Amino acid sequence: MTQALLTPAHYPGLAGKVVFITGGGTGIGAALVTAFAAQRAQVAFVDIQREASLALCEQLAAQGLPRPDFIECDLRDIAALQRTIAGVAARHGDIAVLVNNAANDVRHRIEDVTPEFWDNGIAINQRPAFFAAQAVIAGMRRLGGGAIINFGSVGWKLATGGYPIYATAKASTHGLTRALARDLGPDNIRVNTVVPGWVMTEKQLSQWVDDAARAEIAKSQCLKGQLLPEHLASMVLFLASDAATMCSAQEFTVDGGWV
Repeated sequence: MTQALLTPAHYPGLAGKVVFITGGGTGIGAALVTAFAAQRAQVAFVDIQREASLALCEQLAAQGLPRPDFIECDLRDIAALQRTIAGVAARHGDIAVLVNNAANDVRHRIEDVTPEFWDNGIAINQRPAFFAAQAVIAGMRRLGGGAIINFGSVGWKLATGGYPIYATAKASTHGLTRALARDLGPDNIRVNTVVPGWVMTEKQLSQWVDDAARAEIAKSQCLKGQLLPEHLASMVLFLASDAATMCSAQEFTVDGGWV
């Protein structure tokens, strides 16, 4: 059976809103940039993959969509990240939607982890989410509210081995979401976590998805078919929109019914 094509919902309230996405150049991030651009939002995103990011901007502009604002930035440099966010706000206006998507699930053995390797993994997978949120709060308050969407993972819930640093960082995302949601709720700022299953990005397909993995997916998902970046983007659009007005401090799992 051929997998049905996804028809994204239309959220008129997202048109013209300033959206900031981390790790937007490829994979799930590229699907997020594309989805928000299709809603006529003004998207700004950071990534370290310059060529892919610029190509994405050209592709979307050629389709007649608002050209995203790409800024090359290494998220391990928190000062640079926060300067970038300030620059986006200065060019386009206060940021209404923040999507903390960037991550690196590089595999590693417990025996090989040094303090430096640990700190680097946390600097990619954990720290930027908090400091990006810190940088957009004042603008969201001026706007009268906003949406912060963090990315978790089903990996740690399934006790997946082979990446303890990544698992630690992703597990902590849920605590960050709930703490921020409580503190920022009075300002009408909603904070939620999107929890992806095994998403068939080019990276996953080239590095990790073999016949055994496909068999595991087919056995474990309740729903048949591939989990695609666009499925995650649809959930993020909903959480960023007015349709999710009373959704905060929650986890929204998109995994085909695995967990």
